[in-house]
Amino acid sequence: MAKPPAQAAPGSAYNLVETKPPLPAKLGPRGAALAATKMASTYDMVEPMKYLYVSVVKARDLPTMDVTGALDPYVEVKLGNFKGVTKHLVKNHNPVWHQTFAFSFANLQSNQLEVIVKDKDTIRDDFVGRVVLDVSDIPECIPPDSPLAPQWYNLSDAHGERFHHGHSLGEIMLAVWIGTQADEAFPEAYHSGAHPLSTAGLTNTRSKVYYSPKLIYLKVSVIAAKDLIGAENSKDPPVKPTVAKIQMGSQIRRTRPGQPPANPVWNDDFMLVACEPFEDPLVVTVEEKVATGDEPIGRVIIPVASNVPRNDLAKSVPSKWFNLSRGMTVEQAAADVTTGTKHREHSKTFASKIHLKMSLETAYHVLDESTHYTSDLQPAAKKLRKSAIGMLEVGILSARGLGGNKNPYCVAKYGAKWVRTRTLLGTAAHAWNEQYIWEVFDLGTVITIAVFNNKNLEGHGDTKDERIGKVRVRLSALESDRVYTHYYPLMALTPGGLKKTGELHLAVRFTCTAWANMLAQYGRPLLPKMHYTSPISVLQLNSLRFLAMQMVATRLGKAEPPLRREVVEYILDADSHMFSLRRSKANFNRIISLFSGALAAGKWFDNICKWKNPLTTSLVHVLFLILVCYPELILSTVFLYIFLIGVWNYRRRPRNPPHMDTALSHAELAQPDELDEEFDTFPTSRPGDVVRMRYDRLRSVAGRVQTVVGDLAMQGERAQSLLSWRDPRATAMFITLSFIIAIVLYVTPFRVVAVLAGLYMLRHPRLRSKQPSAPFNFYRRLPAKGDMLL
Repeated sequence: MAKPPAQAAPGSAYNLVETKPPLPAKLGPRGAALAATKMASTYDMVEPMKYLYVSVVKARDLPTMDVTGALDPYVEVKLGNFKGVTKHLVKNHNPVWHQTFAFSFANLQSNQLEVIVKDKDTIRDDFVGRVVLDVSDIPECIPPDSPLAPQWYNLSDAHGERFHHGHSLGEIMLAVWIGTQADEAFPEAYHSGAHPLSTAGLTNTRSKVYYSPKLIYLKVSVIAAKDLIGAENSKDPPVKPTVAKIQMGSQIRRTRPGQPPANPVWNDDFMLVACEPFEDPLVVTVEEKVATGDEPIGRVIIPVASNVPRNDLAKSVPSKWFNLSRGMTVEQAAADVTTGTKHREHSKTFASKIHLKMSLETAYHVLDESTHYTSDLQPAAKKLRKSAIGMLEVGILSARGLGGNKNPYCVAKYGAKWVRTRTLLGTAAHAWNEQYIWEVFDLGTVITIAVFNNKNLEGHGDTKDERIGKVRVRLSALESDRVYTHYYPLMALTPGGLKKTGELHLAVRFTCTAWANMLAQYGRPLLPKMHYTSPISVLQLNSLRFLAMQMVATRLGKAEPPLRREVVEYILDADSHMFSLRRSKANFNRIISLFSGALAAGKWFDNICKWKNPLTTSLVHVLFLILVCYPELILSTVFLYIFLIGVWNYRRRPRNPPHMDTALSHAELAQPDELDEEFDTFPTSRPGDVVRMRYDRLRSVAGRVQTVVGDLAMQGERAQSLLSWRDPRATAMFITLSFIIAIVLYVTPFRVVAVLAGLYMLRHPRLRSKQPSAPFNFYRRLPAKGDMLL
């Protein structure tokens, strides 16, 4: 009878797959030296890909093709079935294009390259002239060689004649060479798969490097105000409570109501996130709470750049009194700050003043990522930043299993630097082979690489790019100077469950350049010192992180091509703070696994006490007596044991970098309703009966948590009641026994007491009773406060 097939272990389909691609960095000294002659050393972690580059520079002396004498020339570059077209220039006989086209050798379909100049016409484009080159005669130009110099080529007609009706067809300046993706023309070139797209669509397919804007915390202390004038009567002081509203862009904060209304005192501190260059001013408005709502009674507009940068807590920031103005709207004030003018016709300054203290806190690091896997820990002030300890090189090689009709591109983020690969179009073999490099300042950081499906090839920008999956690599898990090449599983968690969307092939290498600084970092704080000397609350830090993330997404969305908001939010984990029952179960299992070692040690000690293995128990007796007789060996024995455990575990150390664990994430076992709740909007968009069911389930889970927390509190309250005299008999017995034990320990040598206590705990099971011990019974009878709860 045939045996049934063995079932795969949970998560086995999502494991790393180690590879051995022919990278120059992994070919050894001789292979690397040979590869260096063919490819730039900065591209030694990707496979070389040959491209035919055609740089169309300009043309001159082009003939007239219309009876009107006008010529609207453009160039068509053809290689087999692939072609690229330059922009057409209106009425220009000496056009200048400066456009470069790249044709992959993997799709080479012809041995002839045609460069055709045409005249744009309404009905049919006219042929002007062409240049035909044999691909086998085109030279190779591999970096670090200098760029190939362009040269002039004579245009000829379809029969190879240079003259038409006695007139020259003109000349065109071209640079044609064979290179690789290491060529400096590669990022800006129009690739063969993208040639049919529009100009806007082409822009969205190019590889680019982005940098996050510089973010700084702006601290505003609203101290007090004086001589305020009410909203209902412009001559009398306000009679209703007054508040101060702080606004910078979309960030709004309000103080608590101050008293007395005419001269209120607040002493409230606020933290805002500012972004260089500072575009939005700081608007401070004093409002009176009247019957119709909050009525502004004074406003001051302060440019953010005028605030004092502070990179040291010891540096005091002076406070200032500012005049309050009436009759100016926030929009008018923002326009005044932007243009540097003052609209005095609608701005009236009077005697009311407000007391403020403001500073740009450049000693903090503005968090825009989760603190559990951040890629940047540097403070905003440049002079406080640490020097680099090494370099991180990542080769984005290829992907497989992405499915059909995908136009994928990758985005990697580490520190302030974002990189975007080119979009692969019209191919099932998804290979990028692009290499990027980052400076490393701290090993306790993580690089994130995500794959997306480009949905904006038409250039409209109204469709969100599809998430395919992402990979995180922690730098501290990498060995120095080792090249890691693996297929990383790409996963997408959807309301329908966990889905494997493909695999991403990466080559990763960390190179240390400052060993002493790297080792010394393990004893230094993770965040800048200001986070510890003047800490920000966790709740406020999460709020500021969300604002910082929105600012980064807005600024990168203004780049060309834009790094879209959904891309930035996916990499920065914008929804990581939302409730998820699946994540709650995963975190509970993580806590249980932490105590598994202690539980295993307790079980082992219980087996020793019960003489399950007499030989082991006897050896423990001997070791115990030796340590009691020679107590100076206790600490050295403990640390020696830790050393031996570490040496023993070395042979079982992880060979591969860690990756996203589906079993740890509780992703494969999540129920459909749990996933539907996780992907629900906030506030919810589900019908009332579904929300009621989820609420009842949450109440049930919370009830169990409440019971466990109550039991823990009860054990602590019993310990407190030992000396609280709540149970006078129990307290009297305990303090009397404590006094007797103190006398016994005073007159008895410590070693004798330790030997007797140890032998009592390790006594044979025949000398043990199956009933609970007297101390345990005594503790269980102590009173707690559970009976005092309503």
